[in-house]
Amino acid sequence: MDSNVPQGRKMVRYEESPVSGCRKEVSSFLSKDQLLRRIGVQLSLYSQVLLIEGNARGRSNIDIKYKDQTMLSKDLLLHSHFSPIASSCRDNPDLLHRYMTYTPFSLCPLDTDLSEALILRGCHPLPRRRCFSKTPPKPPSSLPFNPFTSSLPDAALLWSSYSCKSFSCLNRFNDNLGFDSKLEITKFLTPKSDLDLTIPQLLQISKAASSVLRLGLDVGGGTGTFAARMKLHNVTVVTTTMNLGAPYNEVIGLRGLVPLHVPLQQRFPIFDGVVDLVRCGHGVNRWIPITAMEFLFYDVDRVLRGGGYFWMDHFFSKRVDLEKVFTPLIGKLGYKKVKWATGNKTDSGGLKNGEVYLTALLQKPVVK
Repeated sequence: MDSNVPQGRKMVRYEESPVSGCRKEVSSFLSKDQLLRRIGVQLSLYSQVLLIEGNARGRSNIDIKYKDQTMLSKDLLLHSHFSPIASSCRDNPDLLHRYMTYTPFSLCPLDTDLSEALILRGCHPLPRRRCFSKTPPKPPSSLPFNPFTSSLPDAALLWSSYSCKSFSCLNRFNDNLGFDSKLEITKFLTPKSDLDLTIPQLLQISKAASSVLRLGLDVGGGTGTFAARMKLHNVTVVTTTMNLGAPYNEVIGLRGLVPLHVPLQQRFPIFDGVVDLVRCGHGVNRWIPITAMEFLFYDVDRVLRGGGYFWMDHFFSKRVDLEKVFTPLIGKLGYKKVKWATGNKTDSGGLKNGEVYLTALLQKPVVK
């Protein structure tokens, strides 16, 4: 290291090549002044790139106002330089190189599987790319307003990333994936056991407690059926989901709902104390490491307002772990138990491993 370089924060960034679209890692110790000087050089180069691009597109009125860098706020330059790229991205250089290998200003590659491979390895948020997302060649002329439409239009999706090429194919493979409209419309309405909490029951509990439900978060919510059902009651719910080989995010959007393409280990992209309800489906279960589970629970607490509800829907674990590990972990939150029901998990895996389900509705104290 150059002895004349003042010690400062280690800056790790990825630079995109205007020609190849790749980003290369540059790791060095930079002082604030050195960083600002480098930003000035980059802005100058970027302005040249814009001018070249403009000339290529036949534009003659491009106005680049970076001639006098002293006119720009140093703080603005500093803050705009930091791209929100997760530190784990550099731990997967091969995947990141593949993801950032594209032609700028043209169509983006169809690489959902690659992007999710990075996301699941902690590389989230992904770096931005300067390319255009592909759209279906013959999209339907109209989209449904009813989130429980009888059928979803195949033409509204790009299927090249998936083994199935239609919704009927997905339903033949497994009708419980969330793509069968006839099956989805029946969910959250009628209880089959004490483990079920229906939406009418939830709304009644909220009303009896004089606790309003307006905004919610559904963690690992599949194709957004819970959000769809709550929409009919004028409750806005956003859904976190991953595709993992099927178009979950696309279908949530087709239903007129909001998908959040984030993994379970990701901090919720929601401000503190603003939602009335957080639901975690059985995707949140014993396979999540205990430490990660604890951080997830406290992130739930972060986004919930006082008096809001935390609904654990069919959480499953081994019976002994529920008693000795997860119940104490949940108890740390200090929430009121509105509903707490357990039952045996009766499928082959549940019987083999001695697993049980837990459905719990917990209310966050107004004052802690």
